[in-house]
Amino acid sequence: MYRSHIAVICAFVGIFVGTVVQSAPFSNDPAEVPNFYELFNNPDAHLSLTNGPDTIHFIEEHGYPVERHYVTTEDGYIISLFRIPYSHNIQNQQEKRPIAFIQHGLFASSDFWPSLGPDDGLPFLLSDAGYDVWLGNARGNRYSKNHTSRLTSHPDFWRFSWHEIGYFDIAAAIDYTLSTENGQDQKGIHYIGHSQGTTVMFVLLSSRPEYNDKIKTAHMLAPVAFMDHMDDVMVNTLSPYLGFNNIYSTLFCSQEFLPHNDFVLALMYSVCLPESIVYSFCSSSNETTTEEGRTNSTASALTSGVMPAGVSTDQILHYMQEHQSGHFRQFDFGTKKNMKVYGTEAPEDYPTELITAEMHLWYSDSDEMAAVEDVLRVAETLPNKVMHHMEDPLWDHMDFALNWEVRQYINDPIVAILNEYEGK
Repeated sequence: MYRSHIAVICAFVGIFVGTVVQSAPFSNDPAEVPNFYELFNNPDAHLSLTNGPDTIHFIEEHGYPVERHYVTTEDGYIISLFRIPYSHNIQNQQEKRPIAFIQHGLFASSDFWPSLGPDDGLPFLLSDAGYDVWLGNARGNRYSKNHTSRLTSHPDFWRFSWHEIGYFDIAAAIDYTLSTENGQDQKGIHYIGHSQGTTVMFVLLSSRPEYNDKIKTAHMLAPVAFMDHMDDVMVNTLSPYLGFNNIYSTLFCSQEFLPHNDFVLALMYSVCLPESIVYSFCSSSNETTTEEGRTNSTASALTSGVMPAGVSTDQILHYMQEHQSGHFRQFDFGTKKNMKVYGTEAPEDYPTELITAEMHLWYSDSDEMAAVEDVLRVAETLPNKVMHHMEDPLWDHMDFALNWEVRQYINDPIVAILNEYEGK
């Protein structure tokens, strides 16, 4: 999860709703009530932000070949994968190329990874090291908003959390990459995920243990499973209301949240200006990073134009439930539906002890979204893990992806581990 976006949820919703309510005229005549939808979507009133660069552009502008693939999951969602099949720098298209798959976190998309450019970005470094690189997109984000029978305008489309992303999307993506040309004679892939990208892998490998055989190495950047010790002000504030099956969670559930459109992008930009009254919420997680010059400013600017990419509110609710329950378990539908779905009054815990794949956990002391205690707790259940503790005491959640020294401390070491596995 990305703290800056989680933190601004409550603030920006409250400000937006409050502003609309206060500015709306008190009239019983519908003709006198402004059409706010038309106001917000007036094409002459603003430049379009959603017509900006996409993953294909981010990759092609550096000379790398790129492909877009559409994959249908077992439950009918159509997700997009982007692929850098080979490196134009080493011209290795005729060679066997091990597969490396990279998965984004909450509110993000495949746009996130190539934003660092060819000198530091993990997809490019892996490609130049001889890997067949795939970038995933979770259902519901800007690249994965199709279904074989459901429309995005219906709540049924949005009835999923990160459980389904792991159980269905990541499974389908792995199978697809291994069935595609170059992957057909390979038994497994290397997986790299950040934040929610780690949660979904924990879900898949514990719920469908047969997929452990398809993972050569898994690299969990800022791993999120247990959340007891998360020390985030806004999560601590919201989870007592949204972390249980009640009226608040019922009103919030199964909807598209922070979609990738002009209004949301413009609103996020506006509320996070330095003079905004909620600027402290937006910048709270990046305050130290900005002051110390720790963030790749070019990448930060690029990602601000493509995030948020869209999620289901059920993904947020599921994390809030984790924070309140102290469990790493499936979605809590309430006692009655739990009995119908699980056969028990409470959701089932994920049996992470069944994860036998080689798991590399990359964690730090200053990560408020993935506290050390919570990382160590899930690590205790993993029979085949390697721990990578960041020595930098200031290293936080977003540093795993956007720190200006991320190549030295994260990306190059990951490439080295993959190379050692492959005997390079």
